[in-house]
Amino acid sequence: MSTTFVAEPVRVRVPATSANLGPGFDALGLALALHDDVAAEVTAEGVTVTVTGEGAGDLPTDDSHLVVRAMRATFDALGGQPAGLAVECVNRIPQARGLGSSSAAIVAGVLLARALVAEGASRLGDDAVLRLAAEIEGHPDNVAPCLLGGFTLAWTEPDGARAVSLPVAHDVRPTVLVPAERGLTASARAALPATVPHADAAFNAGRAALLVHALTAQPALLLPATADRLHQDYRAASMPGTNALVNELRATGVAAVVSGAGPTVLALSELPVEFDAGTDWRPLRLAVDVCGAQVGRGRLGHAERDPVAAGRKS
Repeated sequence: MSTTFVAEPVRVRVPATSANLGPGFDALGLALALHDDVAAEVTAEGVTVTVTGEGAGDLPTDDSHLVVRAMRATFDALGGQPAGLAVECVNRIPQARGLGSSSAAIVAGVLLARALVAEGASRLGDDAVLRLAAEIEGHPDNVAPCLLGGFTLAWTEPDGARAVSLPVAHDVRPTVLVPAERGLTASARAALPATVPHADAAFNAGRAALLVHALTAQPALLLPATADRLHQDYRAASMPGTNALVNELRATGVAAVVSGAGPTVLALSELPVEFDAGTDWRPLRLAVDVCGAQVGRGRLGHAERDPVAAGRKS
């Protein structure tokens, strides 16, 4: 099937995400109201990428940029590549902090490419978008909430990733505490053992099930529901500050976990009024993003081009 490209620019807004949420390793995720805005259009030749905000000066501005790589994979799935591309990224999601910046880039790229192809949505449905994004990322726990919004449960079947989104109880009030230091998902995964004790696996299965109930219906249970034995302790040595902050908050009754692979800390319940994280952490009180990725037509406007992070300090 031949590929026809649309002439007008397209844009997408994608939310930050926090995965694992304690016991839900590689399965549970939450979309947060902190967004990257990305626009793209087909050009006569070449590839140009501009980056404003988070990652400016560090991220590549050519074909190796993750948004472009995801677009290329999607164009291949839709049957052909355009002659050229111009991409504009306004990033607010901190890079390499455990808040899903790579998943946001991948989801943005897949959705932009689909929108740039005539009848792209009918040729690549939403389920296929999730499968493709998860294939590029390697696991679905961040791309699922980025696409669907809210609290998501993701899993993988023989034909690829699947996910559902559930509404979050109103009393869930996420705060992320973002450190200056960066983390790498690959090195965090390398710290995990090949096998875990059966008792630990059973413990996490029960707490993950409880977490679904706590997040959707009974937030008072969030502290026990976010206990984990599968990944956080194994990664603690590589993130001592993160581990110490999680333990400090949990000792005060706050349902705190490592956000994704870290080093950001996610608190799912209110921080004590007297709590002071110090100068090493930037606290952001963020709402749950219930919409997920949003696609539109046209270039980014003035508001979308503002790189100042959303959210307010708690």
